[in-house]
Amino acid sequence: MPTKSLDVLIVGAGVVGLAIGNALLDLKPGISVKILEKESHLGKHASGRNSGVLHAGFYYSPDSLKARFCRDGNAELKTLCRQHGIPVAEVGKVVVARDQAEDARLDDLFTKGQANGVEVELLSASELPKFEPLAVTTNRFLWSPKTAISDSNLVLTALQQEFVAKGGLISINNWAQLVNNANEISIPGESAKLIVNAAGAQSDRIARELGLAQHYAMLPFMGIYRSVSADLLPVTRLVYPVPHPINPFLGVHFTLTLDGKVKVGPTAIPVLGREQYSITAGWSVADIGQAAVAALALVKGEAHSVWEILKSELPKLNQRSLVKAASTIVPAALTVAKWQRKPPGIRAQLVDKRTGELEQDFVVEQFHNSIHVLNAVSPGWTSALPFGRWIAAEKLLPLL
Repeated sequence: MPTKSLDVLIVGAGVVGLAIGNALLDLKPGISVKILEKESHLGKHASGRNSGVLHAGFYYSPDSLKARFCRDGNAELKTLCRQHGIPVAEVGKVVVARDQAEDARLDDLFTKGQANGVEVELLSASELPKFEPLAVTTNRFLWSPKTAISDSNLVLTALQQEFVAKGGLISINNWAQLVNNANEISIPGESAKLIVNAAGAQSDRIARELGLAQHYAMLPFMGIYRSVSADLLPVTRLVYPVPHPINPFLGVHFTLTLDGKVKVGPTAIPVLGREQYSITAGWSVADIGQAAVAALALVKGEAHSVWEILKSELPKLNQRSLVKAASTIVPAALTVAKWQRKPPGIRAQLVDKRTGELEQDFVVEQFHNSIHVLNAVSPGWTSALPFGRWIAAEKLLPLL
């Protein structure tokens, strides 16, 4: 029996795929939308392994998609959580400076925040104890009251429930080879007017087989956190350093969890596999090839120093080194001994092979009747709802 043609088929039931599916059914009720997920359950990868931080939106260039959607995504995600009874802790964030150079870069963060319409304040170091007594800074710090924390897996479940309630379909354990010999996306037993590639760490691979994203290569970075009970380290705010001026990592920082833990991390270790959560599993020959191409582009490019990244990050695999790095912004971390390792996550980071630069923004490309969402890394979780609505309204509805 031939399969009934769908209006839209989405590959990947992560937070971005679900956000797009929900937005489509809100904007055009009655259309048929199905999401395929290759794993046996939702949240196995990035959408279920992120830090749970609702970012405010002051890190990003004002002309970027990240800046466009992060601030509104923060507010919309909080609304979703309230509607589903998901806890949100409005803890706020302090960004502190470890030296004079970082203090000078606080001005850039503040300017970006204002340009992006984000509520931020630059305050004197003398006021820091009123916000977070355990943190230290040089001269000034940035206060972000809208930064919050929640539970990424509960959010994913809520989005799944909303999607199904609107008439959407989800099929798990369902997709392998997606591109046929005719250079088209072809899924056995499935037919659709439009196809959305929201496959996260695998999205560039699908796009590349269609001739897209040819100037990108994937270099995965593993992020490892350690945690301890807040009783032993009573941090009450998120505490971050001023980020590196070029690399798209926020540095070792302190985040909080809803169950009363304080996390320190993450690392940003280049690894071979885009699903490599251990040394022995989660990588393939194809992954290694992509990682090698990306690493070589970074080495040849002038935008980033691979050796600086390795020199900074590899020692942090050792718990003592990680905690020592964190103690530059919260010295009391050195007094804690009972740290526990948290499940790692992977940042599926694209590298532009032409320039050797780490791609700093979300990327959306089109090929005939397919839309491809690439490099949906942090703040992808925070930005997902308005980002998904934009893709649905601007990229998909005109094609239906």
